Amino acid sequence: MRGAWLALAAIGLLLPGGPARAQTYDPSYPVCMQIYGPVGYFDCRYASLAQCRYLAVGRSASCVVNPYFPPSKPASPHHPRRPAARAG
Repeated sequence: MRGAWLALAAIGLLLPGGPARAQTYDPSYPVCMQIYGPVGYFDCRYASLAQCRYLAVGRSASCVVNPYFPPSKPASPHHPRRPAARAG
């Protein structure tokens, strides 16, 4: 009887979990091509939207900005500190 309850509890814990989805974007490139069809997928190997759009012509695809590409931080201006003037 206790085994039946344990099995029922295990099934109850496993059922609410949905299917796991893998990350579909490659964070190495800023632009991805989303290919539509029976097996749709993302092809993330484009440096710009223009490059992606050029290669998507005639295909059932669209180009999207990669949400997982880390944004580049602008270089902060570096102002060297001058030594304080001595009164004297």
